[in-house]
Amino acid sequence: MTSAVFDTNVVVSAMLTPDGTPGKLLDAILDGLCQPVVTDSILTEYETVLCRPKFGFPTPKVYLLLDVLRSRAQFAPWSNSVLCAAGLPDPDDVIFLEAALSLSVPIVTGNLKHFPQRAVGHIQVLSPATFLARLRT
Repeated sequence: MTSAVFDTNVVVSAMLTPDGTPGKLLDAILDGLCQPVVTDSILTEYETVLCRPKFGFPTPKVYLLLDVLRSRAQFAPWSNSVLCAAGLPDPDDVIFLEAALSLSVPIVTGNLKHFPQRAVGHIQVLSPATFLARLRT
């Protein structure tokens, strides 16, 4: 099974536009075609962002989604090494990079520029469309 770390923007986009590419990725997770890689910090980030009033997502729907993601996820192993986030435009994105590095899986994001090659090393950073195309092949 193909695994990846999904940036929060992909999860939010899946909720906003279920028929769009991120929504199709969420369907692929639900159908067991791919597996999200998470940590407790990533799940907390998802929760924090999905519960923002500006999105207006119903709270029960958010928690149902989080429960489903948690049940289908592979948890990245904890590491006591702390990455230097200096190469990332947003230091809050280090949680996604650490998870991807721990299992050598790609990061799927709608903000490719948030994960510059010089900062991510050998980790692939893919758009939702590219990752979905790979799933289909």
